[in-house]
This record gives sequence, C-alpha cells and structure tokens, in this order.
Amino acid sequence: MVFPKDFLWGAATASYQIEGGGLTDGRGECIWHRFSHTPGNVVNGDTGDVACDHYHRYREDVALMKELGLKAYRFSTSWPRVLPNGIGQINRAGIDFYSRLVDELLEADIRPFITLYHWDLPQALQDKGGWENPDSVKWFGDYAGVMANALGDRITDWTTLNEPFVISFVGNFFGTHAPGKQDIKAAYLVAHHLMLAHGAAVPVIRQAVPNARVGITIDLGYFESPTDNEADVQAAYREDGFKNRWFLDAALKGQYPADIVALLGDILEDIDLAAVKSAAVPVDFLGINYYRRHLFVAGSDGLFSSKDVEPDGSEFTAMGWEIYPDGLRKLLVRVAEEYKPPVIYVTENGAAFDDPPPAQGVVNDPRRAAYLRDHFAAASQAIEQGVPLKGYFVWSLLDNFEWAEGYNKRFGIIYVDYATQKRTFKSSARYYQQLISEQLR
Repeated sequence: MVFPKDFLWGAATASYQIEGGGLTDGRGECIWHRFSHTPGNVVNGDTGDVACDHYHRYREDVALMKELGLKAYRFSTSWPRVLPNGIGQINRAGIDFYSRLVDELLEADIRPFITLYHWDLPQALQDKGGWENPDSVKWFGDYAGVMANALGDRITDWTTLNEPFVISFVGNFFGTHAPGKQDIKAAYLVAHHLMLAHGAAVPVIRQAVPNARVGITIDLGYFESPTDNEADVQAAYREDGFKNRWFLDAALKGQYPADIVALLGDILEDIDLAAVKSAAVPVDFLGINYYRRHLFVAGSDGLFSSKDVEPDGSEFTAMGWEIYPDGLRKLLVRVAEEYKPPVIYVTENGAAFDDPPPAQGVVNDPRRAAYLRDHFAAASQAIEQGVPLKGYFVWSLLDNFEWAEGYNKRFGIIYVDYATQKRTFKSSARYYQQLISEQLR
C-alpha cells in the first residue's frame, strides 16, 4: 500500500453517538433523544444521554487522536445544542463547546472536518413536520449560516449532510431510526428536501467562509447480482438506483434517475422533481461511506421486483454485514468515472465485532485490524486506477451509541468502558497508528 504524502488519515464520530451531556447547558431535545427514550425502539432501552461523555472529555479524546497520529477528525455538530428550537435563539454554550473542540484540534495539529447534520434534528422542528416540511430547506440553511459564522475562521472543511438515505428511508420508511415513521411517500419527500437543503446550505457556507471546501457524504453500498442472468443484473441495478443513484444523481447531476422515477409513479406525485436541479451546486469533494456489498436477483417481491441473496463463503461483522473490501475499490472507481467529483474522501468505513474486555492495557481485536488493512489496500488500488481519493476516516474513533443497537455493538478502535468512561486502545488502533507513521515517513 502506497498513499500520497498529503493523504489525510482520520477518524470519524457523530454528536449524538458520543457527546452525552443530556439536555444540560441549554441543549434542546433532538429526535434521537425522543426516539431512544420511547420504550421498544433501542436495544436494552439505551439512550445517548451520557454516551462517551465527550462533551466533558473532549480534551482527553483529542489527546488520544494526537497519540494515534491522526491528521484529520470528522465530527458532527448537534443542531439542538446550538439552536435548541432549531431556529431563532442561539445557545451560546453550544457554540462555545464546538469552538473549544476546534481550538483543541488545531492545537494538536489535527484538521477539523465538520458535518452539520448527522441525524439529530431538533425535536421542535420535527413537531413542525421535520424534513417533510418544505421550510426545512430554509431551517437548515440558516443553521449552516450560524455554524459557518461561528467557526469559519478556523474550519475550512465542511460537510452538509451525512447519509441522506439513512435519514430518509431508515428513519421514515423502514422506521427503525428516528423519527420512526413507516411511510414511503414521507421518505421520498424527506429525501427531496434533504437534497434541496444541501443545495441551499453550500452557498451560505461559502459566503461566510470564502476559503471553504464544501461537500456532502453519501452512504453507498456495492450492488451486484451473483449471476450473469440479465433479469438478475437489472434487479441489482434497480436496487442500486434506490440506494445509490437516487442521491448521487441528485447531488452531482441535479436530477433523479429516470428508471427509478418511472417505477415509483404516484409515490412521487407531491414532489416537484425538477426542483432537485438546485441540489447540484458544485462541490469541492464527495464523501463516501462504505460498509458492505448487497447481492440481488430478480424476484416478485417489493417495489423493485428483486430479492436479496446471502453471499456464500463470506465473513460477516457483528452487524451481519458481509466483509467485502473489493466493493470499496469498485465503488470508488465507478463514482470517479461516472460522476467525476474533484476530490473523494472515504468519510466512514469500519466494522463492529464482539470485542473482548481490556486485558493488560489493550483490547485484542485482530479481525478489525485485518478489516481495516484490507479496505485500505482496496483504497490504495483505487488510487492506482486514477481515483482522486485524498483521505480516509475510520469509523469510529470510539465505541459509542450505535443508534437502534444501543451500546450492544462496538465499532470503535478505542474501547470505552461505559461504566467508568475509561478509554483503552484496541490493537486495531495500534495497527492504524503504525500505518499512519509508516505512510508519513
């Protein structure tokens, strides 16, 4: 593996998953606070009230990042921590927290990458219809302006949204994430307003931060058929349209994929599809989150007449996700060739495994280290094939609140004992530390 000397080695987190701090210091309620406090929604009834207590322990966590040799840190800001009602009055304590965090990162020579929305919509806005409300486009633009004016003197790397597919469909169609709806029309309306909100926020950020580099992060799966049968290949392509092309085409081409629009028919009747043209503002980078491959064949079930197939002979993570590093290479090459973003970052990649507790000052997790090594190798191969990949953010820096899975799944390269908040490096973290050191020599 050979990477450019200026390649950014980083790690990523999200506000609700690590910060804790409850509703103190003026923070408003978010949809994940409401969702996780509703019985039956999260494994073991877990909530993000304390999580990793990063709100109070951020200095310790930045010191761990520095020890690892990280050159960049991708984090998200909590919208209701800054704007408790989503709009209107600014909570100075929230701004001050992120300001201190950014200063600490810069002091440690770690480049801050800010994500404005990683799923914690203010509950006050959800009560007004949330992302289904067309006013959400302006709400988000105003929030972006607040953050850009507050931190733009020190942050140049800005991501508008994280994983619009999960926000819209996992939260509003499958219903397993906040706000827990199961309404396909609502999901597509949410998806549409998210893309318009991205398009509205980018110029707001650039106006406040003239040297800003702005992008969006889209979660992509690698879709293929296990057969060469044309019907099976087309089924996989339709599923790719549902998960990948719907958002890639919107953000980078200003249109929705015609084949999926035709399939959806009346589901989209309340959406002005042409308006998505405003989503395709020029971006400085595209963030890609990659975790797994999906195999599909033709079938009679579901909207897209397809059936998912379990891969044979594969290894799986604790989430039940197939480990398929070459899917990352193939995705990166495909996106670079078809959509031609100027810069690509892998903004998330990582794995949950059933880690043992710390022993003699370390958590031994060889499977995660191997997972990372193989995905880094795939990224290196993609660069050799001409992909403009400029950085890689491991998910995640810390074990944390894993959404509907609560604290039942651990993705971190640093182990967190939630009872004591003690942090312990896993062997995967030491592997990553060594790799970064070798690549920067």
